[in-house]
Amino acid sequence: MRYVAAGSQKPFSMRLGKRTMERLEAHSRGRGETKTRAGERLIEEGLRMDGHPGIVFRDGPSGRRAALAGGPDVWEVIQTLRNTGEKGEQAIRATADWGALTVAQVRGAVRYYGEYRDEVDERIGFNREEADRQHAAWQQAQEALA
Repeated sequence: MRYVAAGSQKPFSMRLGKRTMERLEAHSRGRGETKTRAGERLIEEGLRMDGHPGIVFRDGPSGRRAALAGGPDVWEVIQTLRNTGEKGEQAIRATADWGALTVAQVRGAVRYYGEYRDEVDERIGFNREEADRQHAAWQQAQEALA
């Protein structure tokens, strides 16, 4: 997940408390990031979470992504919503039923998607391609066993 377009960065200076700086340094070392990159990511994610209550960010094998707190990733909610065959409120209710989610959680994912559509669509595409790769590998293994 990349938050800043190349060439769009602006210098910004801030003073941090000693404990906050120590935590940022330890955090960035643990993730193999520069302090600047870790600080930028944490600020951006904090702003997104502030603007979209119920959204959190998680690491995983395919990178960092937006998710519902205590629930599935946003991309999973949106993909499911699209796959319900329903529209509007019926799609929202069907998606909530699928994931044992509240209607409010699904709406929260939809609001996030509305603002960060390209990012979520990219994640959906990536996961679709990975599923296709895994299925092809499974088929090859089955053919080898036949």
